[in-house]
Amino acid sequence: MTEPGRSPGLARRLPFFYGWVIVAVTFVTMAVGVNARTTFSLLFPSILDEFGWDRGVTAGAFSFGFVVAAILSPFLGRLMDRRGPLVVMEAGSLLLAAGLILAALASEPWHFYASLGVLVGGGSIALGYSGQALFLPNWFVRRRGLAISMAYAGAGVGSVMMLPWVADLIAGEGWREACWAMALLVLALLVPLNLLLRHRPEDLGLRPDGDAVPATGASQAPHANIVDAAWAAVDWTLARALRTTRFWWLALGYGTALYAWYAVQVHQTQYLLEIGFAADTAAWALGLVGFVGIPGQIALGHLSDRIGREWVWSAGCLGFALCYGLLLLLAEWPSPLLLSAMIVAQGLLGYGITSVFGAIPAEIFEGRQYGQIFGTLSLAGIVGGALAPWLTGLIHDMTGRYTLAFWLAIFGCLVSAIAIWLAAPRHVRLVAGRAGTRPAATSRARS
Repeated sequence: MTEPGRSPGLARRLPFFYGWVIVAVTFVTMAVGVNARTTFSLLFPSILDEFGWDRGVTAGAFSFGFVVAAILSPFLGRLMDRRGPLVVMEAGSLLLAAGLILAALASEPWHFYASLGVLVGGGSIALGYSGQALFLPNWFVRRRGLAISMAYAGAGVGSVMMLPWVADLIAGEGWREACWAMALLVLALLVPLNLLLRHRPEDLGLRPDGDAVPATGASQAPHANIVDAAWAAVDWTLARALRTTRFWWLALGYGTALYAWYAVQVHQTQYLLEIGFAADTAAWALGLVGFVGIPGQIALGHLSDRIGREWVWSAGCLGFALCYGLLLLLAEWPSPLLLSAMIVAQGLLGYGITSVFGAIPAEIFEGRQYGQIFGTLSLAGIVGGALAPWLTGLIHDMTGRYTLAFWLAIFGCLVSAIAIWLAAPRHVRLVAGRAGTRPAATSRARS
């Protein structure tokens, strides 16, 4: 029966509507929160020029932020399970703003490790891909890939809007003033907006994907997308997940993928400057990667709902591998054509990884303690992301070139793609486009 005071039409539309409100809030949060951290690549040359420190030491502040994020991730997932996204996102916003403000006052390496590392790292893990993946998959099942990719596309839109703005601020006012401006933006926009967030549609009496709420006592339809009924029936806890091979394949896949992602994200601007590109071109290249990633993420996210998550993850790994190959070619032939191809490979394909970043583990370990499981799983990804800027800078300091570091990242892309296929989310739950193409769910759970 319809609740008093609510029309049947509204009862049908509200679940669908509020799920997309959550997507919209996540979109804006990603636009600001992710790119406030990404701007380290733009701050990096100015900090080097002012202080003259080694690149490995300076880039280490960014890496140290990943160490902090790795330590916080399991606790973040536990906090999400207990208190929901409102507390997590507001805490992240305040930490991020505080870190940017204190970075503007820094004068010693440890100052950057504390501000851009501890505070910005801790805040951005809550606001970024990992934090949003702790609750956003709860709001969608059939449209999970599309919804997550549209929300995560905010990072690309934000890169187009924020990175050129920050670059102009750095050039005109200085990197310290740019940090102040970003901190004020976080406080003014994200703190009030995140008040709209909720953990699950059930918290509002709704259901995922805008499905109608069943009448009291009505039987629930079986999940047509379940392939392994025994696996899906398990009440997954962190301890149980850690005893499965799937968890460790996911950990390897996430760690190597984020290594490839952050090695290029932090060092790309400096690399392009070294091989002869102008500063404004290098800055715009970083922004355009995110811009090109917008249609790529959405298209690949939608495609993942049709053909499967593994194919899209592999496409993303291929994109990053091509990106590194083209960067190596640019050192010999620094042409606008190759630069454009690098941007397309990294953005259109590489950033597609984000569209299935939260969907893959949600389909394997869906349950009440998913936040703790994903938070712990994120440790591997964060370790890879933390290692990448530092090790890439160290290899450059030792060899005078980025060549070896880029080949190492290409190898990581291959390992990541293989690991996700071995984790095989398709053997637990089918995506909507594959549901109905196989016989009824079987009982073949494996460890």
